[in-house]
Amino acid sequence: MTKIYISHHAKQAILIVNLKFYLLWPYVGMSCERDLWAGWLGMTDNALANFITTHTCPDRPPHCPEIVLHLASEAVALWQLSADELDQQGLPLPFWAFAWAGGQALARYLLDHPKRVQDKHVYDIASGSGLVAIAAKMSGAKQVTAVDIDPYAIAAVGLNASLNQVDLATYQGDLIGQILQTDVLLVGDLFYEREIAEPLFAWLRQCQQAGILVLIGDPGRTYLPKAGLKELACYSIPVSRELEDQDIKVTRVWGLA
Repeated sequence: MTKIYISHHAKQAILIVNLKFYLLWPYVGMSCERDLWAGWLGMTDNALANFITTHTCPDRPPHCPEIVLHLASEAVALWQLSADELDQQGLPLPFWAFAWAGGQALARYLLDHPKRVQDKHVYDIASGSGLVAIAAKMSGAKQVTAVDIDPYAIAAVGLNASLNQVDLATYQGDLIGQILQTDVLLVGDLFYEREIAEPLFAWLRQCQQAGILVLIGDPGRTYLPKAGLKELACYSIPVSRELEDQDIKVTRVWGLA
């Protein structure tokens, strides 16, 4: 099997494509409910589920073997296919098809420290595959809401929740800047662009000041602020060379100081 290495600059370009949609989504969400928006693009629930199950296989993230997810075994092939199909629809690329290091670290932390979420209401921001949300529910959270802007991610969360026999709520849209009624806010691997990171961190600080526990999983992304954090755990996460520039990513779980 031939592997294609994605350069740092190529990754940045991919992430910028996702960012553009991320910034535009709140305006779309003001006038379109999820079903209407998905229907306009020809994406029924069945179509979303079929795309996911066709291009992924059930697998267990190496650092969270308790959890099974629909994951892509051919990262570059799915990336290119999704780029071709989704570019016309203005949708993000398939971040939901991979267990990113930041998400694995945060999920591992919750599974090892269930009291952090036990009997609590939890929001998982930019949930992707739902890995962190599933870990929170398996750790005893009372209610977990997986949040993502991508209808494919929302569909993947539902499929993955079923695989793990847990119940999750979902919300498709952008909640950054909004006031949440919750106990815990989880963020896995979202500090890869300055335009996202700065408003995100300011919002997380506001949430903390409102009494919400904020937990962040991050493998050393460039735009995670270095000040105002306290390290809670550190893991060495095996990752794919198709997605990262290393075989092992040293990944930390942070709280806000």
